[in-house]
Amino acid sequence: MHPIVVDLDGTLIRTDMLHESALRVMRDNPLDLLRIPYWLARGKAHLKRSLASRTVFDPSWLPYNQDLLAWLRAQRAAGRRLVLCTASDRSIAEPIAAHLGLFDEVMASDGNANLAGRNKADALAARFGRAGYDYVGNSSADLHVWQGARRAIVVNARAGLAAQARKLCEVEQEFPSPALGLGALRRVLRAHQWLKNGLLFVPLLAAHQVFNGDSWIGLMLAFVSFSLCASTVYIANDLFDLESDRAHPRKRTRPFASGAVPAWMGVLLAPVLFSLSLLIGSRAGPAFLSWLLAYFAVTCVYSWRLKQLVLVDCLTLAILYTLRIVAGGAAAGLPMSFWLLAFSMFLFMSLAFVKRYAELQLQIMNGKDKAHGRGYMTADAPLIQMLGINTGIAAVLVLALYLNSDAVIIQYAAPELVWAAVPVMLFWVSWIWLQAHRGQMHDDPVVFAVKDKVSLAAGATFGFIVALAATGWAW
Repeated sequence: MHPIVVDLDGTLIRTDMLHESALRVMRDNPLDLLRIPYWLARGKAHLKRSLASRTVFDPSWLPYNQDLLAWLRAQRAAGRRLVLCTASDRSIAEPIAAHLGLFDEVMASDGNANLAGRNKADALAARFGRAGYDYVGNSSADLHVWQGARRAIVVNARAGLAAQARKLCEVEQEFPSPALGLGALRRVLRAHQWLKNGLLFVPLLAAHQVFNGDSWIGLMLAFVSFSLCASTVYIANDLFDLESDRAHPRKRTRPFASGAVPAWMGVLLAPVLFSLSLLIGSRAGPAFLSWLLAYFAVTCVYSWRLKQLVLVDCLTLAILYTLRIVAGGAAAGLPMSFWLLAFSMFLFMSLAFVKRYAELQLQIMNGKDKAHGRGYMTADAPLIQMLGINTGIAAVLVLALYLNSDAVIIQYAAPELVWAAVPVMLFWVSWIWLQAHRGQMHDDPVVFAVKDKVSLAAGATFGFIVALAATGWAW
């Protein structure tokens, strides 16, 4: 029987190990990026070896093409010999082959020869003879290999590649790639997370300037700008967090982690989105733009390092939420209240603890003793719960003190009515933590809140009370 030779990148796995190695180096040792031109000048094989030597990966978490794996296992059971032949470095190919326990032989780049395209075709011809093997590939570079193969198995290929392969040899099997539609783009941008940017409008509502048309124009521009900036950060975070996401029961289905969208698309898309964000943000005014850049800078530092630091990560998340409110005040040209900022910090600190607590609960249910990519142990969950509940109560206390301040008497026609908002807020904070304790919390409590009927009812009640107090409706 003729052996089946299988490509790795984009074929056996739904990602490219060269791209992932470069992303890990960028995350862990960014100064090494300056060495890439030197490594590349010594050849692509040397570049791959250098990047691979500076990164560590777990082959068990890679996004394998399960349909192809099932077919390969059936072929092996039928007596076919399987060979993994890849342009990735041998230090990457061999751990993957060992993990799968499926291949009889591994052929890979070795730091000197780059086993791709014609080089791969020549190596396979020397090893098995012309038309002495069937080849599983996915790209136009594999046309050189199929030219010397007996049969082709085409996987995750662009439109028309299978037709080109048929001109060179018989195509035995095709494994189509998943379609990239608007749904995939929406998930890459995490468009549902744009709801958080509604916080930009909080200063306008708190200052009772709802009918200020000029402020609305600035805030709408700010919302679009902030959303594009946030999507830029989400893409970068997903690219740098591939291993942690793949180890997470829910996050492993994210587009980059699952391989549904290749990493290189994210690398190209992120700077485009950020440029558009700055262009639109500049129309919202220089004050807003400065806060937007501050948000971007803090988020980048968070993605690179701070999210790995216990407690510092939650404090940073609270700051990032509060920065949205500050940026909204700048876009609307409204001064910020100490009470609003204090309330925001305590409330968002509590929600950040909810997020971490929910993640730890999920890890506990999956038998883990540590949160992957974070500094927390699952044993920390009770302490995180205690800290989160306390900061939530502190937020309610700040709200109560604000409602007893002179500012309320000035802004509200019926200040005594607005006191009813305190028990509503106290109920909602308690409800959020109750859901987290029951293991029913989404990875992001803000996203949970906008989908949860009880939270929406609490928000509507809070808004109704504030509106009545502001208008002085007789009660």
